[in-house]
Amino acid sequence: MTATGPEPTSFPPQDQSSGEGTGSPNQSKGLLLVVALFGLFSTNFNVSVLALVIPRLVVEFDAPSSTVSWLVVGPTLAYAVFGPTAGKLGDLYGRRRVYLIGLVGCAIFAGCTAAAPTILLAILFRTASAVFGQSTSPTGVAIISEAFPREQRVKALGYWGLVMAGGPVTGMVLGGLVVDRVGWRWLFISQVPLTMLATALAAKVLPPSRSQKGARFDAAGTVLLATAAFSVLFAVNRAPLWGWDSLVVLALLAVFPVAAVGFVLWERRVSYPLLPLRYFRMREFNVPMITQAFCQVAYQGGFVLMPLMLSQLYGYSTTRISFLTVGRPLLWGLAGPLSALLVVRAGSRAVVVGGVLLNTAACLAFLRIGDGTSQVEIVMLLGFAGVGVGIIVAPLMAMLTTAVGPEDLGIASATSTMMVMIGSAAGVQMMQTIQVSRLDRAGVAASYHAAFIAAAVVSLVALISALMIRDRSHQASG
Repeated sequence: MTATGPEPTSFPPQDQSSGEGTGSPNQSKGLLLVVALFGLFSTNFNVSVLALVIPRLVVEFDAPSSTVSWLVVGPTLAYAVFGPTAGKLGDLYGRRRVYLIGLVGCAIFAGCTAAAPTILLAILFRTASAVFGQSTSPTGVAIISEAFPREQRVKALGYWGLVMAGGPVTGMVLGGLVVDRVGWRWLFISQVPLTMLATALAAKVLPPSRSQKGARFDAAGTVLLATAAFSVLFAVNRAPLWGWDSLVVLALLAVFPVAAVGFVLWERRVSYPLLPLRYFRMREFNVPMITQAFCQVAYQGGFVLMPLMLSQLYGYSTTRISFLTVGRPLLWGLAGPLSALLVVRAGSRAVVVGGVLLNTAACLAFLRIGDGTSQVEIVMLLGFAGVGVGIIVAPLMAMLTTAVGPEDLGIASATSTMMVMIGSAAGVQMMQTIQVSRLDRAGVAASYHAAFIAAAVVSLVALISALMIRDRSHQASG
């Protein structure tokens, strides 16, 4: 199958570059992995902790919680919109270059956030900092994927998953202490030197940037894809407040298919597309994205709903809820490196199917939570869901990066992340809507149980997708 227009210039494999690092090739690749992951950690460790301090910021800025919550919502929406742009810019003009710019921009706007005198400026600076910082994710995945051959890629990306999940967990545990003792602004003050250290290390260790000669950035395709992503995510986010019959929400939902179709039509005719459409005809590209997106519908919906359930059902404090639920993302991260060992023994298909089954079983097991359920059992059930999703991330990302050409690693990674975010937003909204609609008729516990049943059904769609995986080799870790 061929794409419309000339083929982009391919890169030579990353681990064949010369003049970077010292010691053996394995030592050089190991150092590259550590530095790339440290940069990712420096930009994402405070992603989740802000959700816990919204009540404090409401009082400090004398602003409604619906406004303050944009400190969390804004970065999520912005990354879903601009993530593919960052990935493509890295593919075209050099991943190291975009990675370094992302770290520097994150540090600058983190400092601005710490000094913000108003909530609107805090939201603006925080969103800008997150956009720059999160651009390290697709470029980092591309750098790691190009450095490690296929048989070692699952293991390397397993550590990437560990940092993606473990960074925010660390931020929640330590950030709470920081906020209580010296204030929320120190979450961003501390990020500045940490991110600048990551910048210095990355500039020293990461291989030189390579650009695609003669290729042009697809600005129109980027605008169309960003419009499609923003319209659906913003509509789903605002619908609970404005109502699904709101003219703005309906208009946004109408814009989504128009922009999506426009994107496809444009990509078919442009010489240098944002994402070559030929990839969407490949099972190795489609199946990982579909599996992870539907799995995240169930996982993220439950992640948001469980704290509300524990609060309403048991009256637990925020501190107790955070300690009961922190095990889920923590085990998600720890399961990443474990997945490489499992893939070697059983193959990617078996590991992904097993992980999706575990996530589905966890959704159904949440039906046990009610009067008399012990806190130990709650932690165990949440942990099962974390392990189930955690072991599938690395093999699915390895499949995706293997399916595309080396010139498209960044945009492919960012597109997958965008689909996951759309699935996550849809899952949160779906489960909250079901729970609220059942509350008056069924009671607190049963209303949440209905939402978890729906999550299990959606997770079965991910299972069907996972069963379509073709295992080419069991050698996925070195």
